[in-house]
Amino acid sequence: MTPSSRTLVLIGGGHSHVEVLRRFARRPMAGVRIVLIGRDRYTPYSGMLPGLVAGRYSFDETHIDLAPLCRAARAEFVQDEAIGLDPAARAVLCRSGAMYRYDIVSLNIGSSPAAGLDAPREPNETDRARIHAPIHADIHADIAVKPIGRFLGQWADLCAHACTSPAQLRIAVVGTGAGGVEMVLAMQYRLNALLATAATAIPPPAFTLFGRAPHILPQHAASAGHRFTTVLAARGITVITGEDVTGLGDGRLRRADGSIADFDAVLWVTSASAAPWLRRTSLALTPDGFIAVTRHLRSISHASVFAAGDIATMSGDQRPKSGVYAVRQGPPLADNLRRALQDRPLRPYRPQRSALALITTGERNVIATRGNWSFQARLLWHWKDRIDRRFMRRYRVD
Repeated sequence: MTPSSRTLVLIGGGHSHVEVLRRFARRPMAGVRIVLIGRDRYTPYSGMLPGLVAGRYSFDETHIDLAPLCRAARAEFVQDEAIGLDPAARAVLCRSGAMYRYDIVSLNIGSSPAAGLDAPREPNETDRARIHAPIHADIHADIAVKPIGRFLGQWADLCAHACTSPAQLRIAVVGTGAGGVEMVLAMQYRLNALLATAATAIPPPAFTLFGRAPHILPQHAASAGHRFTTVLAARGITVITGEDVTGLGDGRLRRADGSIADFDAVLWVTSASAAPWLRRTSLALTPDGFIAVTRHLRSISHASVFAAGDIATMSGDQRPKSGVYAVRQGPPLADNLRRALQDRPLRPYRPQRSALALITTGERNVIATRGNWSFQARLLWHWKDRIDRRFMRRYRVD
């Protein structure tokens, strides 16, 4: 059955939605208007972010340009930020004041670190040119790894400051999951490489990795944690686990014992938190604010609403908030959106029990882990590099 004048609104240009666009470009639907609302035109691929931070990839190699991808899918690209959703009226409200009506809506807006700062900052647009522009002398004391667009600009500023500061910088990374471990190693590698070519003898920054869990990589095999503990020790990175810390602003951390630790910069790579505006909707949410969805990736409370990636939590079958699962959800989400537009029965999505994680060390080295095993080899880096580049080529539109 062919739908008649229906509108599909996609909120966010995350890993799942870029696959939705690709599949609708390959097989368009007559009578369907598609609108993608995205804060940024260039959407980052999370699997290559540590490589970008380490200086191994460029901005263009790690970002998907949504505008040509939308054109290929005959979709309208709206560079704006959704800040409200009225399921009863089937309307999306944007920061600009614009409102978009829909028949079916899907959210793939990712998440942000639960930084615990007293005054969370509003996200800025991705400034693509800033990554390649002359470096700045500013420094941002408190940095969240998401939204990635804002983080990359702050990271460029921190690199510039490290190359001009006469004193050794003290940098803390909060979060001992895979993201935090990869990020502290990538940051250290990049800053050490920059300082090695600097004209003055500037001491390399001192890094401290903080985590609430009793050991690093708590969601992965114990052997993977042991391998990375060895790597971190060899690289001179201090690791403090089993301790909760709270951000006070301006690079100050309050530790569990009440003491205050001062750093020049603090990077937050903590557990995911959901967009606060979702709590102002009538959507059914999990206690931590994520959209509760069925196995069809459909809201458990509203049949016209779908969600995927970090922002969604599947009722009764939760998975880690990871880009790996967002990528895997793309094909079933595209299929069910098409079916919903045609008023056809949906198909359940059955996620794999565990996913292979390829965690980088900043250098050309990777530790692979899945279930209860892990493996380390330099050849894995080249394998991961090929996988990542092949993934990105799928979304390049001439």
